[in-house]
Amino acid sequence: MAEFSDIALVTQVAVFHNKKAFDQLVRKYQSPVRRFFLNQTMGDEQLSDDLAQETFIKAYVNITKFRGMSSFSTWLMRIAYNVFYDSVRARKQTDDIDASAAVRMSSPSGDSNLKMDVYAALALLKPSERTCVTLQLIDGYPIEQISKITGIPENTIKSHLKRGKEKMANYLKENGYDR
Repeated sequence: MAEFSDIALVTQVAVFHNKKAFDQLVRKYQSPVRRFFLNQTMGDEQLSDDLAQETFIKAYVNITKFRGMSSFSTWLMRIAYNVFYDSVRARKQTDDIDASAAVRMSSPSGDSNLKMDVYAALALLKPSERTCVTLQLIDGYPIEQISKITGIPENTIKSHLKRGKEKMANYLKENGYDR
């Protein structure tokens, strides 16, 4: 039912340029898209918001190219993935996001130490590992859908997940968290 709803909204936007329908799509998917960027940037809220805005602009401009070969959320996350890696390339960062980003935390809540440690652990990962780990563990995407989002073969995703999870587990264990 939700899938039909997305397709109906996409049709309204693509055919009738219905901005209210697109607003509904934005409201539905802004949290997952923003969370994806927060995890990729290790908590940089301003950059995450900018990248999310760019993602939705690109989705709106290119919505007539959506063919329904995958779910709308997969298509949108593919755009988000491309936007992120375009921004990385634009900043000429090829292998690592600045690890110091892990200390940028906006909320001084009780779990901020855990957040900082998770972001620091994510910073240890290669960008492709970080993407696969966050899409699976945080966003709950299955391997098949991660493959569609990233364009990475499923077996490679499994390798990225294994290495990424091991690196994170080792880091967190070394910093006092039980496995």
